[in-house]
Amino acid sequence: MIERGGGSQAIGEALRAQARQMFHGWHRMRDGTLTHASFASYMWPVRREVERLLNAGQTCGVPKTEGTCREILKLRRALWTCVRHEGVEPTNNAAERAIRPGVLWRKRSFSTQSPAGSRFVETIMTVVATLKQQHRHVLAYVTAACEAALHGEAAPSLLPTPMVTEQRLCPAA
Repeated sequence: MIERGGGSQAIGEALRAQARQMFHGWHRMRDGTLTHASFASYMWPVRREVERLLNAGQTCGVPKTEGTCREILKLRRALWTCVRHEGVEPTNNAAERAIRPGVLWRKRSFSTQSPAGSRFVETIMTVVATLKQQHRHVLAYVTAACEAALHGEAAPSLLPTPMVTEQRLCPAA
């Protein structure tokens, strides 16, 4: 937005200033010098100003910026998920880290040769990323899934489960 000039530049610079405010509060909360409840209170003026700027951006005279502002406003609730839910980061860095192994694998292996191969890789990469996020043992899960398939049973759930199930799938090392 800033590089587009005109009214878009002013909107972009003001939004960047608000983003800096948000990250200042986020870093304080992450470092333990601000509680999540205080962070949520801290974010109210930031939220109001961001939404005001996005509304103004819809009529800034730069069509691309106007469209971007409209699209962001359609998802405005998602912008503030990190404020509503403790433990949710304000960036997509965790998601990017989760898919990075799949991206690297695809580059090294020249991808797959069939739609079925693509679906397999897509599925197994999702399973691995999900289990790692839950600190569950990948090989134990895949083994249990294969055994279930051999016996005509349903695969074990990928949803977070009580410790009893997790202990069964994560034998002590």
